[in-house]
Amino acid sequence: MAAPLRGRLRALAAALGGCGLLLGSALAAGDERLYAAAMPALRVLPPEAAHGLALRAAALGLLPPARPDGPVLEVRVLGQRFRNPVGLAAGFDKHGEAVDGLYKMGFGFVEVGTVTPEPQEGNPRPRVFRLAEDEAVINRYGFNSHGHVAVERRLRARQETQLRLTSAGMPLGVNLGKNKSSTDAAADYVAGVRMLGPLADYLVVNVSSPNTPGLRDLQGKTELRDLLTKVLVERDMLPCERKPAVLVKIAPDLTAQNKQDVASVVCELGVDGLIVSNTTVSRPSSLRSRQCTEPGGLSGKPLRELSTQTIREMYSLTRGQVPIIGVGGVSSGRDALEKIRAGASLVQMYTALVYHGPLVVGTVKRELEELLREQGFKNVMEAVGADHRC
Repeated sequence: MAAPLRGRLRALAAALGGCGLLLGSALAAGDERLYAAAMPALRVLPPEAAHGLALRAAALGLLPPARPDGPVLEVRVLGQRFRNPVGLAAGFDKHGEAVDGLYKMGFGFVEVGTVTPEPQEGNPRPRVFRLAEDEAVINRYGFNSHGHVAVERRLRARQETQLRLTSAGMPLGVNLGKNKSSTDAAADYVAGVRMLGPLADYLVVNVSSPNTPGLRDLQGKTELRDLLTKVLVERDMLPCERKPAVLVKIAPDLTAQNKQDVASVVCELGVDGLIVSNTTVSRPSSLRSRQCTEPGGLSGKPLRELSTQTIREMYSLTRGQVPIIGVGGVSSGRDALEKIRAGASLVQMYTALVYHGPLVVGTVKRELEELLREQGFKNVMEAVGADHRC
């Protein structure tokens, strides 16, 4: 084992003891069997501690190298080229601490955040709960964030690296939120555009987390139009040559009227895209875990069908003219293609990493490529919205 790698493994082990060394060895080897052996040890840790360990492993570069992507998976959307349609959802790297390591997992794009203007602790711990029987997670983090200044500094330090990655088909997204104590939500989002916009390929206006009081009210037609008008004006004023795309992340719990209103505002203002969807406050009757009554947003397998149906509806309401990033319950190539056929141009993952580890990224891509060929699609872009053409 090379000396630099041994050093990184020691750093990881020091961070969280022997469990860190076991995980680090599995990641470095890229061995699925070794990783399967490490996963039970990782789950002994509280969920937030395990998340911190995984993020530390990514930051240290202790990840198996991803295989090159074939041309079948390439997507061109949002003014960018994506080497593959599988991205990392916001919430994993909230503070922009491990971006370069995360790309090595094989993601086609990475989204950091949610980032708030001022640092804030978020909600009291415990605030993350595994629902192992359901392959789900409930979180009520509450936008814990290091704040704009800290994240801007980290992203600025690697700006040249990101320019190269973006050119190679690996764009960067930044997810923006508001401080819990803020009395002017629009000012918070505008500040995020101003400070972090020049460092991002796309920005996300997150108005759908269930864990910040009053946030989802911003999805109302009047409130959303006012907010997005200000955000788009600020984006257009950015001094950078290539302006970031602006997307809105919505909840899966919207009423039919809410969805129509969001679609109307997005189309009226020329918003660049939608992310569908955030976590749900609903609790399907199929849940088996004792943790299912915890307050917060539910993600993972139980969210899959609800998020896919919301993608289908938003694609129809926007007549397929607004690009969609689909997220919620993606853990296989079939899950990814289901969302793509429903109308998503790209998909994101997060909770699947909790239960299947980093190697699931490659598995999803491999399965997706096989399914595209089986179903007669030459590439991902041919499959986008296919269910609406049947």
